[in-house]
Amino acid sequence: MQWESPAAFFAMGGYALYVWGSFGMAAVAMIVEPLLVGRRRRDILRRLRRERLAEELDEKP
Repeated sequence: MQWESPAAFFAMGGYALYVWGSFGMAAVAMIVEPLLVGRRRRDILRRLRRERLAEELDEKP
């Protein structure tokens, strides 16, 4: 497909809001997902360390 001008490209034949909104949402998801996974991983590791420490304290006489 050929575009007459940069404005025509960004207008996307009248579907600009849908097209660029979709790109924007995909970009947000690709940025936020690794951040959420990293936070969840940190929380799980912290919880496991606490559980291990609690078990060690329970085993000591």
